[in-house]
Amino acid sequence: MQLTRHTDYALRVLMFLGAEPGRKASVAQIASYFRISRNHLVKVVQGLTEHGFVSTVRGKHGGMVLARDPADITIGEVVRRMENHFNLVSCLESSSEICMVDKTCPLKNILRHATETFLLELDAITLAEVLQDDLRRQLVKVPVNF
Repeated sequence: MQLTRHTDYALRVLMFLGAEPGRKASVAQIASYFRISRNHLVKVVQGLTEHGFVSTVRGKHGGMVLARDPADITIGEVVRRMENHFNLVSCLESSSEICMVDKTCPLKNILRHATETFLLELDAITLAEVLQDDLRRQLVKVPVNF
């Protein structure tokens, strides 16, 4: 399984903001730090805001902050909210044409179970746990107004 860039960037935003809770950051600041597209990051932040992970403030002293405590955000929740689907093969899509061996093939249930297990593992990890001291120190070093 491979997560989309959208989810990858969402996790980066949350780590950046979680490194120093309460610190406001701009999309431009985070995009510059991670060397990623500002335009793409705007869409990611919109999704994070819609799902209640990030709060934004407009204006001269605006920016974004975590909307929840890092200990209350699981990686599994973020991945579930940010990904469009988890269909590893086309037969898992409800709109796909029926496979010729669909009724006798065990692969569909095996892959569905593997995906559920993967997500359950991510549910057991919080953003706070990801933010180990070394990572936190590295992310906090970024100047607020660069």
